[in-house]
Amino acid sequence: TVPASARPRRPRKMAAAGRAWRAVSLLPPWWLRALRSASGSTAGAGGGSRLLLGAAFALGGSAGLYLAARHRLREHSAVELPAGSLQLTLYQYKTCPFCSKVRAFLDYHSLPYEIVEVNPIMRKEIKFSSYRKVPILLANAGSPLQLNDSSVIISAIKTYLISKRNSLEEIVSFYPPMKTVTEHGKEVFEYGNKYWLMLDEKETKRVYPVKEVRVEEMKWRKWADDWLVHLISPNVYRTPREALASFDYIVREGKFGTMEGLFAKYVGAVAMFFVSKRLKKRHQLRDDVREDLYEAVNEWVRAVGKHRLFMGGNQPNLADLAVYGVLRVMEGLEAFDDMMAHTKVLPWYQRMEEVIRKAAV
Repeated sequence: TVPASARPRRPRKMAAAGRAWRAVSLLPPWWLRALRSASGSTAGAGGGSRLLLGAAFALGGSAGLYLAARHRLREHSAVELPAGSLQLTLYQYKTCPFCSKVRAFLDYHSLPYEIVEVNPIMRKEIKFSSYRKVPILLANAGSPLQLNDSSVIISAIKTYLISKRNSLEEIVSFYPPMKTVTEHGKEVFEYGNKYWLMLDEKETKRVYPVKEVRVEEMKWRKWADDWLVHLISPNVYRTPREALASFDYIVREGKFGTMEGLFAKYVGAVAMFFVSKRLKKRHQLRDDVREDLYEAVNEWVRAVGKHRLFMGGNQPNLADLAVYGVLRVMEGLEAFDDMMAHTKVLPWYQRMEEVIRKAAV
């Protein structure tokens, strides 16, 4: 009999209030910085109206359920994790497409994990980390190891599950962070090899019987990160009505007072409607961004084809999990319903839901 203290922990169910971040977690980083500035500007005396405005922009930051980090962690510093003792903690925004990808991967592989919902405005929950984005995955087997970037997390953990030759720390070292500077002068980190599984020749042949299978999986994982994910926010906030519907959901799920709720709903909806226009221009989308969404989703369906249940064949591969993770963040919104009605993705999507549901049982 395994002692209760040694049993793997099941994913923690999030409170309804935690779901109130559906729209704010889709905000681009530059907008979140603006929100933090707006929130910080309310701290002075005599800031009653400004405090209300800050609360509206912050979308009820105090309404969510957040768990504080209890200790500092050194990034990429851990001992080998013995088989069966992989303890995982995911720091996330629940409806962030990149975080959703990681959850889909962990759930499909029946890996227990704890969830820490990060406040997207102040991000106090990840103050231990010099890497300031989510998802962050902590792996612990006596000593902590921090994994950053959704695709690195997925590739590293998948490699670890397949190959026991190397410790997880050694595997993560195969995905080195590289600092680059964008055209706007901003320093960002990119990770080398992040779509590769670090396997030996025998393991590679077992997982990828032919070279084309591996190439295809990597191509569509990258497509999900570089293109599909950028279609989400412009579609969620496409029209004033859709933006208002998204924020109505936030207010209903959050615990706002009457005035705070009204302010968050209407001011937030107006703000994100205009943000969506900026994103549309940045990514060179069509006037009706739904057309880009439909085209992208149907492109994926064609790639899967009529003779496979999934791109991975009879079971999902990492590309299936990535695309599913990105698309499901729109569930419950008009954009999701339109996508289902105007594309051929529904059968594949339902198969993904079913296979992940069975894995989580």
